[in-house]
Amino acid sequence: MCLGIPMQVVVIDGFNAVCEAQGVRRTVSLFMVRDDGIEVGDHVMVHVGYALRRMTEAEARSAWELFGSVIETPS
Repeated sequence: MCLGIPMQVVVIDGFNAVCEAQGVRRTVSLFMVRDDGIEVGDHVMVHVGYALRRMTEAEARSAWELFGSVIETPS
């Protein structure tokens, strides 16, 4: 299974950005969303180092809540 991780853009440098989620920072390519006008503070869905789409803060928060409930659920 592949998961996209919601992250917030912290710094932009051309087609790359430093993004953060849950205290973890990663360098992410913005190449695939280059026409979306991504700005510092925006939230993006990240998969294997690429931002796939912009998302709202509410969508990002909801995804993290869902991830949290899955992790807490005993198998």
